[in-house]
Amino acid sequence: MQEHRALNSILAPGGITPMYQPICAVDGTLPPQLAGFECLSRGPMGTNFEAANVLFDYVRLKREESLVDRACVSAALTRAPRQENIRLSVNVHASTLGRDRDFVPFFIAAADNNDIPLNRLTIEIVEHAPPWDNVSFLTALAKLRENGVKIALDDVGLGQSNFKMMIDVCPDYLKIDRYFIERCDTDPNRRAVIEALRSLASRFGAQLVAEGVSTAEMVETLRSLGVSLMQGYLFAKPLTAEDAARYAIASDQTLGPRASRPLSTPA
Repeated sequence: MQEHRALNSILAPGGITPMYQPICAVDGTLPPQLAGFECLSRGPMGTNFEAANVLFDYVRLKREESLVDRACVSAALTRAPRQENIRLSVNVHASTLGRDRDFVPFFIAAADNNDIPLNRLTIEIVEHAPPWDNVSFLTALAKLRENGVKIALDDVGLGQSNFKMMIDVCPDYLKIDRYFIERCDTDPNRRAVIEALRSLASRFGAQLVAEGVSTAEMVETLRSLGVSLMQGYLFAKPLTAEDAARYAIASDQTLGPRASRPLSTPA
């Protein structure tokens, strides 16, 4: 009964709090250009599930990824910043795309209900386990792409985000896990992995996004390795919807007309 109440509290209105972390294009000019937000989720405030890692460990344990993914998408898109040409990236479990055959219509309807063009959206595939039904998984990806949605692989280099998944998905973005970004400025082995991923990404026609960037030294190293799309505490911690809107407005005011920015933007 207690576990049932926990899931109900997560799925209840207001149970999911969306947060938005900026993703920036760093091309050598200052300040960095805001290119998008990754939509993150927090569980019910004041509970053990408020922390994202606890929330999603519980969700995966109970095999309720689809229900909670829907709640997270709905909350994220409802409160997301509305600036034009800013990409919004939402995390979805591979198992949701493989099991929930109504997820794609739900996702399209959620975007439409919030007046968010589908070509501004990226789905980041979170793969902590295989997608259950690979045919249904790939069919869902094809339908999303038909509607203009971009696809990213999250946490590349760790866990299930492996070469088979890259071949199956042919992602638009590869998000390099923070493990390989940490100390990349001092560790040649980490730089070697990033260089290999850059070469792999070019074969797929994908862009790399570095996660967990926290120092200027990391930025310079990543730029020297050909990575220009970055997110991390150096740019901003995850922001509330209100702060994300202010961040986007401030970016507009600092950088001038968005039409002058690169059209190729990250998740």
